[in-house]
Amino acid sequence: MRILFQTILYFVAVNLAPNLLMGAAYGAPKADLWPRWQQHDLSASKIINHPAWAEFLKRYVLSPHASGINRVRYESVTAGDRKALQEYLRYLQALPISTYNRQEQKAYWINLYNALTVELILAHRPVQSIREIDISPGWFSVGPWGAKLATIEGEKVSLDDIEHRILRPIWKDNRVHYAVNCASLGCPNLSSEAYTGRNLERLLTQGARDYVNHPRGAIFKEGRLQVSSIYIWFQEDFGGSKEGVIEHLREHATGHLTEQLRAYRGNLRHDYDWKLNAP
Repeated sequence: MRILFQTILYFVAVNLAPNLLMGAAYGAPKADLWPRWQQHDLSASKIINHPAWAEFLKRYVLSPHASGINRVRYESVTAGDRKALQEYLRYLQALPISTYNRQEQKAYWINLYNALTVELILAHRPVQSIREIDISPGWFSVGPWGAKLATIEGEKVSLDDIEHRILRPIWKDNRVHYAVNCASLGCPNLSSEAYTGRNLERLLTQGARDYVNHPRGAIFKEGRLQVSSIYIWFQEDFGGSKEGVIEHLREHATGHLTEQLRAYRGNLRHDYDWKLNAP
């Protein structure tokens, strides 16, 4: 019975109304704080190094790509490099992350999310979309986001936990949406650099600027503004209204887009491409 429901739901998602499914029937997750992860040490000077992840990104992320969307060469990942990625994930899970300062924690959770996502694709390839990896619990689940994939300080966490119960509610920084990557063409780029406490602000701002100024982020078509569905699903993080979304776009827009946004008062169309971000 569960397989039947999943088949019907996936058909609807792919063929009928992907935006309706994710934005309404599915419901974008709200920022729901998991208080256990608020613990940190403001005075801590310990630094988490991410050389294994940085090397993996350097080897397999095509950046810049002609399309303006960073691509990941999943099919080229060697057995040795995948083993190194898995060892990196074990290293992250062994860290007492609650004893670090906020900057180190923020970079940690972003890298953990992205590394887990890449490992998911490698473990289930070949797939055309991450939504084909149907391992989340629940009758109407699609995709891997609800599955508990890691254990941190004795707590099992999922991708949804990391994004919606830790990163979003603790830091309240909408640029996080440009950092965590869902392995899809519609998603903001997977950075070709590992996040660290030191480069965090630069990469977050660059990620926002790159996405807003790419057609999948915001583009005018026949006088109407089409934006990524991210701004609709998570509108609460972008001012809570159409006007808030447009103001956010203005903040990061450059060139002609800046002029177009300045005078725009119309409604928002939205779209999202779930195809895998492979070459």
